[in-house]
Amino acid sequence: MAHREQRVHIHVEVQGQHDADFPERLFTYNYRLYDRYRRPVASLAVLADERENWKPNGFGYPLFGCEVGIRFPVVKLLDYANQTESLLEDPNPFALVTAAHLLTRRTKGDPEQRYAAKWRLAKLLYERNWDKQRIIDLFGVIDWLMRLPTDLEQRLLQEVYTLERKVIMPYVTSAERFGVEKGRQEGRQEGEAALVKRLLARRFGTLPDAVQVRLNTATIDQLEEWAIKVLDAESVDEVFDQRPQ
Repeated sequence: MAHREQRVHIHVEVQGQHDADFPERLFTYNYRLYDRYRRPVASLAVLADERENWKPNGFGYPLFGCEVGIRFPVVKLLDYANQTESLLEDPNPFALVTAAHLLTRRTKGDPEQRYAAKWRLAKLLYERNWDKQRIIDLFGVIDWLMRLPTDLEQRLLQEVYTLERKVIMPYVTSAERFGVEKGRQEGRQEGEAALVKRLLARRFGTLPDAVQVRLNTATIDQLEEWAIKVLDAESVDEVFDQRPQ
């Protein structure tokens, strides 16, 4: 009997912190995907949190003889904490991203060690002879995970420029293209920060230096959330969910 091809949907849910409602949410996403596409859906949980023993693998309930639920496979990134070298040698790009996550965790609070780890990962991108777009995409993920102080970030990008000249690429280098995208993001962040500053100053007057610093270092998502809170907040502290001591 000839085998018939069948389309399936793979749903990967990445969870970065402990959440008691996570299993139910994954169950909900799974049945909504099935309801929309009417195709088999395989859900996979990737847990990137810090709780070693938290490994939810299902959700369900029985009622009046009816049973509803889901069991799903789980990948816990912390389980690979002692396998970093093996991950770095693995040609699978997901292994490299997992290694980047673990190295980010390991180098927390140590900029020089993080720089060394990030530079090693960047070099591996070129040693694998991957296509240009894959290098750009993975470079972006690594940079998002492994934030560095400005001076170290500039040193790293200079190293990458030098490496790319040795590799000989016939068009705009990955690092340059990444730098353009990063510049756009930084420009957007600056614009959002300036907007929130104006809103806060209009509502509450002159802003303390600590608030100015916090706005300048916030993410775009944080700035957008604060901009909404300004509308109803009674004080600057309330915008940031702080309470006076």
